[in-house]
Amino acid sequence: MSETVYLNGEFVPKSDAKVSVLDRGFIFGDAVYELLPAYNRRLFRLREHLARLRYSLASVRIANPYDDERWSELLQRVVDANPWDDQSVYLQVTRGVAPRDQPFPSPPVEPTVLIMSSPLRQPTEAQRAEGYKVITREDYRWLRCDIKTTSLIANCLLRQEAVDAGCAEVILLRDGKVTEASSANVFIVKDGIIVAPPKDHLILPGITYDLVLELAKAHELPFEMRDIPLTELYASDEVWLTSSIREIMPVTVVDGMPVGNGAPGPVYRAMYALYQDYKEKYARG
Repeated sequence: MSETVYLNGEFVPKSDAKVSVLDRGFIFGDAVYELLPAYNRRLFRLREHLARLRYSLASVRIANPYDDERWSELLQRVVDANPWDDQSVYLQVTRGVAPRDQPFPSPPVEPTVLIMSSPLRQPTEAQRAEGYKVITREDYRWLRCDIKTTSLIANCLLRQEAVDAGCAEVILLRDGKVTEASSANVFIVKDGIIVAPPKDHLILPGITYDLVLELAKAHELPFEMRDIPLTELYASDEVWLTSSIREIMPVTVVDGMPVGNGAPGPVYRAMYALYQDYKEKYARG
């Protein structure tokens, strides 16, 4: 079965989807995106993803081409058109096609809109049981990490350092404090308290980040939002990474040193169970 994508008003086979070489997303990375899972063909936390999309578009001054109702319809049609029950759905909006020049096109051009889907590939149970090994590096990305832009070369370079070191991810630091990972938010646990870096312009406002804190509050698990110095990261009882696709992943080794006793901890196991329960109920409608 041919995979179906949505591109600029048409549903077409992925092999037939083409964009101009003058598209500003291709030339400048002048684009924003969202990536969201669908469980049992039901888009997860759709409202929250669309709210973040609106924020990103407004931040880079691209006119939102659709309202939430139309976005929801298009996303669901792509999910329905493809053969997998659980999917990873990618949405991208670029500023559009214009002669190569750094200022925004004037008058504005039509944005390029792409929605495509792939099978949802998540960490295995064996990987979750073992946990991730990660390294730490200085966060040299730009200062507007709160915008979910496609300009991700710094993230790619940093993630490759982790791969080269035989690790799954890289935790980033500014001025000795944790920001996030290359493609995930970071949590620690110390003395039973869940701690997350505060949401500001230095980290992406993660959909899963918010859900973890919602679940912690609903189930009376103590949590704090504050700076996490590198020394506290090293001394943590538990470290987690969260993202829409990975959900919640335990980290068991940081910079070659074990986290806690070197195995996923009890607060992680409790939160992961709460997350799965929430997800199962959502997927069942």
